Amino acid sequence: MDNRLIRTVLAVAVTAAALATGQAGAQDEHPNGARGTDHGADTALETGSANRVTAPGAPDMTEAEFQRATELYFQRCAGCHGVLRKGATGKPLTPEITQQRGEAYLSTFITYGSPAGMPNWGTSGELTEDEIDIMTRYIMHEPPQPPEYGKAAMEASRVVHIPPEARPTEPQNDLNLDNLFSVTLRDAGQIALIDGDSKEIVKLLDTGYAVHISRISASGRYLLVIGRDGAINMIDLWMEEPETVAEIKIGMEARSVEVSRYRGYEDEYVIAGAYWPPHYVIMDGQTLEPLKIVSTRGMTVDELEYHPEPRVAAIVASQKHPEFIVNVKETGKVLLVNYANLNALETVEIDAAPYLHDGGFDRSLRYFMTAANESNKVAVIDTEERKLEALVDVGRTPHPGRGANFVDPEFGPVWATSHLGDDTIQLIGTDPEAHPQQAWQVVRSLHGQGGGSLFIKTHPESSNLYVDTTFNPDESISQSVAVFDINDLEAGFEVLPIADWADLGQGPKRVVQPEYNRAGDEVWFSVWNDMNATSALVVVDDATRSLKAVIKDERLVTPTGKFNVYNSMHEVY
Repeated sequence: MDNRLIRTVLAVAVTAAALATGQAGAQDEHPNGARGTDHGADTALETGSANRVTAPGAPDMTEAEFQRATELYFQRCAGCHGVLRKGATGKPLTPEITQQRGEAYLSTFITYGSPAGMPNWGTSGELTEDEIDIMTRYIMHEPPQPPEYGKAAMEASRVVHIPPEARPTEPQNDLNLDNLFSVTLRDAGQIALIDGDSKEIVKLLDTGYAVHISRISASGRYLLVIGRDGAINMIDLWMEEPETVAEIKIGMEARSVEVSRYRGYEDEYVIAGAYWPPHYVIMDGQTLEPLKIVSTRGMTVDELEYHPEPRVAAIVASQKHPEFIVNVKETGKVLLVNYANLNALETVEIDAAPYLHDGGFDRSLRYFMTAANESNKVAVIDTEERKLEALVDVGRTPHPGRGANFVDPEFGPVWATSHLGDDTIQLIGTDPEAHPQQAWQVVRSLHGQGGGSLFIKTHPESSNLYVDTTFNPDESISQSVAVFDINDLEAGFEVLPIADWADLGQGPKRVVQPEYNRAGDEVWFSVWNDMNATSALVVVDDATRSLKAVIKDERLVTPTGKFNVYNSMHEVY
């Protein structure tokens, strides 16, 4: 089967809807027992048709151009700007805005990007001139709305390859699971399991397109990954060779998956959140059977207006109650979803701020610190008292990943975020008992290399704080990282030339997502090159900040996120 079909489920669906072809497009029609992650029902859409797609005031496009643009938009743009293009991390791209800007402006912006975090798709070589041309015209049209995706479609995609009773009762391999890494191979639709000790690839596993996150079950047995196309793989790490034992597709675009962790409920439930349709799904923790589907459509916290596309961003499992903590991006609400009784679902709805994105716990695992991109705030959720503790003003477009926890030499325990929109690194006090004057305040603001940062990271065993600048338009910045000494933060940062150390030749070579090994003495970086060029992982000795290893393999196609099993399982960051 053509692998491109796997990566373009959403593109086909929205194109079909927009052109009123009447085809089901992305709706999976194959019965249980088919290969779920292929999602390979062919579409009847004729991409070579000469029919025109027009909208008032927008340039003409052929069906083929429209479908290609829809595919590109899903792959590159929807995550920030939304399926309906109403904006979130990125600005709105609705026709009344884009038509007023005009083709020349839009083309220039797509080509060169901006220091506020818009990637330079043209000068990096990731989009050709022709692709930029069709994208420029595409976003001047009305955005097509994909069809809904309910339980029937989910069940049609669900496959239990190995039932729970047939799985091993103890580990069948000698892998050091604590130091195993799950590495996203974005454009290959795979993950690579890499042994953190030997730096060798243990296994490649087919997944959905562009896995966004890997999460480890409470028991440490199952690895759950979710692709941007909504496909979830449950991988059993106890098998002689780790294998997918169950899979499902919960929507057409998604970002988050999590497992129940509260005592007595370990591994009982899996939850996943979708960008489209905007809903979350609670599933059986062994078979991924959908048990509860809940829409997130509703009113925003600021303007109290209805929003048709409030996407589910980060989901984490509470350590204090049998609850999932669910970020609803556009409405600005944090939901505490109690799974003790799915037939009488109890949800605490906390007003925070738009647009909620990613975040992580403070070191105590009580407070959930989450970025509200559009509001330039970090919301602090007290998961024990189940309330909003604070809204903290930070820099422009915070994007912390899970954030970074450490002890500031002057202000005590802090949690740190970097930003897409400026060069600051903001440190927020997180100890209301021993340091009440600093709690939920920005106690220190550092300056890094520039905007375009996606991740910040440290480790309890490290005195270093690493900040990437993946989407900065300056190649010297996007291909390197800044590292601060936690014990001397005002001394400034050292620049590590990660991409130079990888020695890959041509390509954008963006450096992304520091991730520590189990011991906290190594930090791994992805050097994310074009899918037709060579990529690599670079391993840095944390104590000396020097190159330790470069992992090169032709199978490492566009590596991005990396997740150490132990650190992910125990919320170490």
